[in-house]
Amino acid sequence: MLHYAVVFLVIALVAALLGFTGIAAGAVEIAKILFFVFLVLFVVSLVMGLRGRK
Repeated sequence: MLHYAVVFLVIALVAALLGFTGIAAGAVEIAKILFFVFLVLFVVSLVMGLRGRK
């Protein structure tokens, strides 16, 4: 999932450089959403892993 966030970020940067502001803004929003979903899933799996050791 982090891979997809990075891909959308790269798409947003390329679109911004070419002047496609609508596409860039959409790709940035998707990248942010995917990044935060990845971050939440990472924290949840980290907590569950630490609880499973006991």
